[in-house]
Amino acid sequence: MNQFQLQIDDLHCASCVETARRALLATEAVDDASINLQTGLATVIGSLSPAEAAKLVTASGYPAHPMLDETQTAATLTSRMEARAQENERQWRRRAITALGIWIPMAVIHWGGPAMGLTGTWVPWVMGVAATAVIVLVGPGFFRSAWTALQHRTTNMDTLISIGAGTAWAYSVVLFILTNVNIAHGQPLYFTEAAALLGLISLGHWLEARASAKAGASIRSLLQLQPDTAEIMSADGVVQSVPVDDVQVGDRLLVRPGGRIPVDGTVVEGSSEVDESLMTGEPLPVQRGPGDSLVSGSLNTVGRLVMETTVRGSESTVARIAMMVSDALSSRANIQRVADRVSSIFVPAVLLIALLTVVGWTITAWTTGHWDHFATGVIAAVTVLIISCPCALGLATPMAVMVATGQTGRRGVLVKTAAALEQAGRISVVVFDKTGTLTEGRPVVTSINPEPGQSEDDVLRLAGAAEFGSEHPMARAIGEAAAARDIKPPTATEFKAIPGHGVEALIDGRKVEVSRDSSAACVVKVDNEIVGRIDAEDQPLNDAALAIAELRQLGLEVEMLSGDRHASALAIGSMVGISENEIRAGVTPEQKAAAVRNDTRKVMMVGDGINDAAALAAASVGVAVGSGTNVAIDAADIVIPAHRPAAVAFLVRAARMTLKVIHQNLFFAFFYNSLMIPVAAFGLLGPWGPMIAAGAMAASDITVVGNAVRLGRKLRSTPFEGMPATDPS
Repeated sequence: MNQFQLQIDDLHCASCVETARRALLATEAVDDASINLQTGLATVIGSLSPAEAAKLVTASGYPAHPMLDETQTAATLTSRMEARAQENERQWRRRAITALGIWIPMAVIHWGGPAMGLTGTWVPWVMGVAATAVIVLVGPGFFRSAWTALQHRTTNMDTLISIGAGTAWAYSVVLFILTNVNIAHGQPLYFTEAAALLGLISLGHWLEARASAKAGASIRSLLQLQPDTAEIMSADGVVQSVPVDDVQVGDRLLVRPGGRIPVDGTVVEGSSEVDESLMTGEPLPVQRGPGDSLVSGSLNTVGRLVMETTVRGSESTVARIAMMVSDALSSRANIQRVADRVSSIFVPAVLLIALLTVVGWTITAWTTGHWDHFATGVIAAVTVLIISCPCALGLATPMAVMVATGQTGRRGVLVKTAAALEQAGRISVVVFDKTGTLTEGRPVVTSINPEPGQSEDDVLRLAGAAEFGSEHPMARAIGEAAAARDIKPPTATEFKAIPGHGVEALIDGRKVEVSRDSSAACVVKVDNEIVGRIDAEDQPLNDAALAIAELRQLGLEVEMLSGDRHASALAIGSMVGISENEIRAGVTPEQKAAAVRNDTRKVMMVGDGINDAAALAAASVGVAVGSGTNVAIDAADIVIPAHRPAAVAFLVRAARMTLKVIHQNLFFAFFYNSLMIPVAAFGLLGPWGPMIAAGAMAASDITVVGNAVRLGRKLRSTPFEGMPATDPS
């Protein structure tokens, strides 16, 4: 089994996507496939080769070719999404303007002609020619899609539109011919309605394409946060501008004031304040100087910086965000699978209902002798086909997911799959790791307990000298405590670190040991005699308590699962609002994973370390902290900004809002159609039924898209503590 991507062209609607997807799933060599209408990217999982998969899709009527890994950059994704959005809108704009430009004069003559004196035998000719022009100029876009589906023994939304418009036009042509050979029939012509049908539906698709482009703007602007070019400095100081995708690890880049950081790296020269709100959520710029790390997409505000890159340009943080967003859009939520199954059954069912409508009205005409009932049946069937078109059903879930992943991505909350977003909206309990997730991840000295005859400063001076050469977090805590008291430790010699035990050094000819202790963080000995103990504790993050409180307000249970000492876990729990019976401490990584896996509730696990990876993978939703290990991030379904536990509450709110909008969209799309089918079948919409149906169907599409756009606005105005409520750029 392998996973790869295809680029698919000529996808214009949700039905096109489903047809191409079914072509892939028709072979047993494909285990799963998902296609993103916005980008035209298909993600395929299976044992066949990318070339073979591309042939299957191309044979279904949609040209496809394999995507090479090296082309998957933020720049290519941006240009592809922009190009597809512009081309889609341009096509529907042309069709809508053409059809409506012809239909509006027809409507004026049709309804207002007698009052304006526009009557005579020339009127039907004008109407027929005009309607035929609409069929020829606008209809092929629908007819080709329907024909492609028919060739593959399936149906799609364009099948209903094509049959509806084609039937109204062909029926009118027959009546027109009968009139011109002097055969009386007494039935009205439906040339105007045929043109109106294609015109109004094209208008709906145009407005839909514009709304979709607007809804996807946040995603495209997110991708554009990485500059297109970077300024590389040579060894002799010469600066050259190159495409950012050409930047390699170890290159030195110049970042001017007001410019964005093009690639992740480290400052080697200069000092400046950098706005990192995109990734860290820190609302204020932070000082960055030599040795400090820089994140791509961040804004350099005032100073000139020279940086050394730590990743390639195509693998920067912004590029990884772009790929995560793209993968999320290409993935499918479980609720979308239900909509797809309904849609695949719905279209054939509608065709059957339309056929029964014609048969029923024909029988009525036969038994009553009123042959005008046959005409009523034909128009009623056309109305059924149009009003039942489930275009909105195919848009209901993808539009909401697209908007939600784009807006959460703007806050640094990266959702890898649509299914993860859906699951996040259904969880009942959130389980936090402690260190680095609810805490700062570094200890702070909380107490110094000297032995009789010793002072706190003496103990701290000796410990600080012994730990001076150590990189252990406890050494950093002791050093910070000594600096806070303005203590300058003496010089130590013969430093030795003992793994799992502590450190040793010679200070003024005496052997000083700083080692682990059961009753404190560490014990300090001089020539094997204890002189004091130093205790240190990790500190909770600023918004940890607020995050816990907000999650409880959302009706969720909150627990802590930590490998740390029970006393330390209880101390942090008391500070952030997690009670003793909600804390499990001293657990191994295996015990963490087992605890999450065996929990019968829907669990969201939040962690940052390698020891959390198995638990993240076992949870209903795994959430990794952005500053965590690559293993944890890879195992998680969602990534949140570092040191922002309140992002979890924001994520849950966003997921619930998205689920609500999806349910509303499905209601608008499905139940509206179902309720209107009997109305149309019994001819209750009258002779103008096809035109009313076309307008109603377009309104249904716009309602679904508009509801998704409303979700975007709501998410933009939903802040979480310490994070910007609006676009950070």
